[in-house]
Amino acid sequence: MGELSMEDAMNQFLKGSRLKSGIQSVRIEAVWEELMGKTIAKYTDKIQIRGNTLFVETTVAPLKNELLFQKDLIIQRLNEAMGEKIIKEVVIR
Repeated sequence: MGELSMEDAMNQFLKGSRLKSGIQSVRIEAVWEELMGKTIAKYTDKIQIRGNTLFVETTVAPLKNELLFQKDLIIQRLNEAMGEKIIKEVVIR
């Protein structure tokens, strides 16, 4: 029987667990400021993942507009940062 690294064992456990989406949400929140910049992070009220959809909430109308135009870039950057294709759609509220 082959040995697994701790990382591989955790990844296998998370694949079959309901904890995976929660951990992904935490990881995305952690890299959000780094990927999107301090200004966007400051005015982003809430970030959530449900399934393969990222929900971003903000009350700043110009920021909503900017994020709507950057949906594809947001998806690309977050998936690269996560190392897998997690996000397929972004909803800006």
